[in-house]
Amino acid sequence: MATGGESPEPWYLALLGFAEHFRTSSPPKIRLCVHCLQAVFQFKPPPRIEARTHLQLGSVLYHHTKNTELARSHLEKAWYISQPVAQFEDVKFEAASLLSELYCQQNLVDSAKPLLRKAIQISQQTPYWHCRLLFQLAQLHTLEKDLVSACDLLGVGAEYARVVGSEYTRALFLLSKGMVSGFPPSEISLLLMERKLQEVHPLLTLCGQIVENWQGNPIQKESLRVFFLVLQVTHYLDAGQVKSVKPCLKQLQQCIQTISTLHDDEILPSNPADLFHWLPKEHMCVLVYLVTVMHSMQAGYLEKAQKYTDKALMQLEKLKMLDSSPILSSFQVILLEHIIMCRLVTGHKATALQEISQICQLCQQSPRLFSNHAAQLHTLLGLYCISVNCMDNAEAQFTTALRLTTHQELWTFIVTNLASVYIREGNRHQELYSLLERINPDHNFPVSSHCLRAAAFYIRGLLSFFQGRYNEAKRFLRETLKMSNAEDLNRLTACSLVLLGHIFYVLGNHRESNNMVVPAMQLASKIPDMSVQLWSSALLKDLNKACGNTIDAHEAAQMHQNFSQQLLQDHIAACSLPEHNLISWTDGPPPGQFQAQNGPTTSLASLL
Repeated sequence: MATGGESPEPWYLALLGFAEHFRTSSPPKIRLCVHCLQAVFQFKPPPRIEARTHLQLGSVLYHHTKNTELARSHLEKAWYISQPVAQFEDVKFEAASLLSELYCQQNLVDSAKPLLRKAIQISQQTPYWHCRLLFQLAQLHTLEKDLVSACDLLGVGAEYARVVGSEYTRALFLLSKGMVSGFPPSEISLLLMERKLQEVHPLLTLCGQIVENWQGNPIQKESLRVFFLVLQVTHYLDAGQVKSVKPCLKQLQQCIQTISTLHDDEILPSNPADLFHWLPKEHMCVLVYLVTVMHSMQAGYLEKAQKYTDKALMQLEKLKMLDSSPILSSFQVILLEHIIMCRLVTGHKATALQEISQICQLCQQSPRLFSNHAAQLHTLLGLYCISVNCMDNAEAQFTTALRLTTHQELWTFIVTNLASVYIREGNRHQELYSLLERINPDHNFPVSSHCLRAAAFYIRGLLSFFQGRYNEAKRFLRETLKMSNAEDLNRLTACSLVLLGHIFYVLGNHRESNNMVVPAMQLASKIPDMSVQLWSSALLKDLNKACGNTIDAHEAAQMHQNFSQQLLQDHIAACSLPEHNLISWTDGPPPGQFQAQNGPTTSLASLL
């Protein structure tokens, strides 16, 4: 709560000192801090002190209370009073920045945008604030999915930074141009979302050159390198290239270790345009955990994904005690989304359902968070519905998710899973063929993702198997195997092997069937994938029985029985939870209350 260059009256210094004492007490005494600041107005202060006090009050109320209306009133007064005051940039632009942030929180985006534009227009002689406000307006456009405007603003920022001699901030603008602020940064590049693939490579090359050539504060240099590597890693993961990404991911993990050993340099940069941090070190650490979890989940290293999720969530809990930044809730939701998918694979449906409920609670606290993650939330519920055999609900959830998403990769993932629902139902031929036309892996596949294209081949193989077209099924599954082996997609490999094993068993080729099922079981155990283990053990039991291997058949039967019991117990536990009612939610914000189940669900009865 500095006073700037004024020579204030003793009464003002005394009240400010008391306010700061109460604000920094442990625990903070916010009510007393606010009283001291409000007392300043009793002395009819000059405009500079009046505007600064309104800013201080608005900031304290915004960050430490839920009284956003009063915070907004003070920030609006700070902005209007400070505008005509000369050489008052710190108050003027901080008020504009904070006020626009509050407007966004209240979904008053149409008030935030003109405010930021005005502040950007009058801040051109103040490099730090001009750059910061450009970043803020670009992020706002991105949240609104206006990616063209966001890219334009970031381009303006990059050119401005070049003119004022800040290569560091120029790199930040260019890297930001490659990111979208679903969480800043996010998994999806702006240019990729716009399908401007030809622009991605030169942009990354230019950013890489700037990062390597820039000589300055070591922490800033390493943070730029982390930003650049996160962009590269997520670019690979978005393309489903799990094996190809490993060198970049290793570099990123080494880079974050380097940053954690560096001390913050207290010498401020000489160029005010360089006064930016991309993210605090602690946030970067969580982000690296997060992309590692994303990689582990895609590759099928689910125990590793669990380990890094636990570490990241523990760190997040500590950070959230001290920091109310919305980015932390975004990190938490994305971590939960990935670990929920892992739990559904490993046979922990009840835990997955409770974590879906946790996402619902986080989304209830933030409309923006819900807007960004509603499609993913319904997708997760659809996957849960499949795992508990509620196919009608799965269809409803996936249909809702398709309605809510504009992201091509997510759309393709949902359609692939919806197709599997129609295959299982067996009587939805027209809808199924309509979907399969749109995700045909042989031509015009809608996305560049290697992983999703391999999954589309698997879905074709599954359909051909159910229709008894075994040669066609084998062709599709061998294509899946070729693609999944190329990029270490372990779960798709295991699923393809066991299905091929089933086909060879049906055709009476027991030796070839065994050659497929045994490695499928080994890989499924390593993941571990409960459904594939259940399927493989059933096949091994039948194979050994057909070959007269009584002891091996008995051992496989025992394994099958154990997996069945584990899955059944987990099924009962999940369906008995009050949160199971979420499977019926397909409209509006997530429900806040759940009624307890009165008995087994239809899906449980059908399983028994």
